[in-house]
Amino acid sequence: MTTTPSDELSAELPAELPAEVVARLTEGVPGSGRTACHSALTGRPLAELPEATETEVTAAFGRARIAQDPWARWPVRRRAAVLLRFHDLLLARQDEVLDLIQLETGKARLHAHEELQAVASAARHYGRRAPGYLRPRRHTGAFPLLTRVRELRHPRGVVGHIAPWNYPLELTVGDALPALVAGNAVLMKPDTETALTALWARRLLVEAGLPRDVWQIVLGPGPVLGPQVVREADYVTFTGSTRTGREVARGAAQRLIGASLELGGKNAMLVLADADIERAAAGAVRACFSSAGQLCISIERLYVHASVADAFVRRFAEHTRALRLGAPLDYGTDMGSLSSRAQLDAVTRHVTDAVERGAVVVTGGRARPDLGPYFYEPTILEGVRPPMLVCGEETFGPVVSVYRFTEEADAVTRANATPYGLNASVWSGNARRARRIAAQLRAGTVNINEGFAAAYGSVGASMGGWGDSGLGRRHGTEGITKYTEAQTVAQQRLVPMGPAFGMDDRRYAAVVSRVLRVLKALRVR
Repeated sequence: MTTTPSDELSAELPAELPAEVVARLTEGVPGSGRTACHSALTGRPLAELPEATETEVTAAFGRARIAQDPWARWPVRRRAAVLLRFHDLLLARQDEVLDLIQLETGKARLHAHEELQAVASAARHYGRRAPGYLRPRRHTGAFPLLTRVRELRHPRGVVGHIAPWNYPLELTVGDALPALVAGNAVLMKPDTETALTALWARRLLVEAGLPRDVWQIVLGPGPVLGPQVVREADYVTFTGSTRTGREVARGAAQRLIGASLELGGKNAMLVLADADIERAAAGAVRACFSSAGQLCISIERLYVHASVADAFVRRFAEHTRALRLGAPLDYGTDMGSLSSRAQLDAVTRHVTDAVERGAVVVTGGRARPDLGPYFYEPTILEGVRPPMLVCGEETFGPVVSVYRFTEEADAVTRANATPYGLNASVWSGNARRARRIAAQLRAGTVNINEGFAAAYGSVGASMGGWGDSGLGRRHGTEGITKYTEAQTVAQQRLVPMGPAFGMDDRRYAAVVSRVLRVLKALRVR
């Protein structure tokens, strides 16, 4: 593995952001207290930020509610135009936010750019498609011609969004865009350690034409402010751990409001006997080690057919050893740092436990303090089995376990033997076989001959988890309609929905029965 030494990297990075930059980013952000965010690349403070109290969160919800009604009255095409302008500004000013993402998360610049790609795609998609997703729809009425039915979509109000640290652009503004274009206001609590990226995105969206108070951001500790967001919101979205997701779901259920939750994953990749081994090995590197494995849809379990396992593991290990580690604020490295001491400790614990219980490290398996405080080598393990922690728990780091199989049915069974169901991957030279296997996997998205990007990048199709991986979907139709309330308006014409023209109840029931038989015969739906 080629590397960028820590002292050389640190010399290129700012000690902290200039005060005037932080002041611009935090303009209008409530908070009588003070908190700080740190760089994952150095561990040093990046900026001092305002920290809100529960009372200040309530006041921010109040401002959002006042701003939401006039925003919802804008024609949807006018709201959508804000997203399209944001799209252009984002691409024009991308270097600014790529620097912030790298400083806050430690990821390589190309992986930071993948966030930008996802957000630009979502802005373009909903900027173009929102009017169609939200338009009134006609439905066949109870009695054709006599009952006219339209379904309307109304914004829910103020969406409370609790965002994680690992994708600070995509999982903040990327999720806010469909909620906003649907006519909602958004109150967001991003993770404090990666809040600068969200604050930058909000400022850019305001520059694109969003009324300032429509998107509120509050900062502070999750255990304090998170429950307050759930108590105040009209709908809640959360991306994070399954444990915290259950708490959010309970809070939403008590208030009878909706919630969308994208939670953990222990995602599997299946390499069948007829797979292109070179393509599969290179694809596994992307699938397992993008953003240092700190994304919920990355692959942590690899099931490889025994007939090709030796060749696959050899090529996969060679590709992995060739990765360039480091995260200068420029392109040219392949994997960056973990984002915090907590993530480094979790990854170290999983690998140490596996090795002590008999697993074999094919490559990697070491922290790299010479590169930065939270760097860890991309790691491939074999011989993993229960009760090793890495076997069943989500690692959320650059660690993957390889398992061998001889029967495809056994591989499917083992891949599905987890409470999670977020993402999966199938590699085969036979498209029909791959689609058949994909349909048997218990996961919200399945990629064929790709790890995760093909499904996630297809923003017109839904993305989300089964089982312990969550509720609801982002992207596609559900990605925007979940932020709306459906209303059916039915107009009855000429005759009432009851006995008329002097008919008694018996006669009316007989007439309706005949009509129902005719409607079925005519295939009326």
